Amino acid sequence: MYEYDEECLKTFLENQSQLFDEPVAETLEGAEAFLEECMATIVENIDEVREFLEEEGLDVEGMSSEELEDASEVFVLPGGRYLIVEG
Repeated sequence: MYEYDEECLKTFLENQSQLFDEPVAETLEGAEAFLEECMATIVENIDEVREFLEEEGLDVEGMSSEELEDASEVFVLPGGRYLIVEG
């Protein structure tokens, strides 16, 4: 199980509309519960984002780092890490 720090939870709360039409969480606790339920993943860099998405069967060959960061399931965290939420 992952531990989601405050930076991760706040970023997800503020940007959840990039992946979902309606809010799935309204509080930090709600965000944490949602992320745990869908087993969201935190990775350290864009290369790990690419690797994770490839392992999940997505065709990311030829996608630039910027295109990966713009993917709806990828949340760029202020500290440089990435949160990947499979909706």
